[in-house]
Amino acid sequence: MSDYRNDVEELEAKSATAARLFDIRRIIGGLFVVYGIIVTIAGITASDADLKKAQDININLWTGLGMLALGLFFLIWLKLRPTAPPTPPTSPAE
Repeated sequence: MSDYRNDVEELEAKSATAARLFDIRRIIGGLFVVYGIIVTIAGITASDADLKKAQDININLWTGLGMLALGLFFLIWLKLRPTAPPTPPTSPAE
């Protein structure tokens, strides 16, 4: 009986770790940071012809910085408010 309980507790711990690993905030934040870096670099290296097309507004730079800010917001939110591990159900006998 004790081996069964240990196996269940081990699986619950693995499940909680997997839930924290695949938190949607981590995925969204990571993607926005990566794409934000790419678009920001494209904005920094924009030519005069590219700026002329956008009425002298460096839209890639501003969009990239916005994406970076949003991605960092999600990652900071994840760090400040981590996912709580699921509470094990209590049986009536306990």
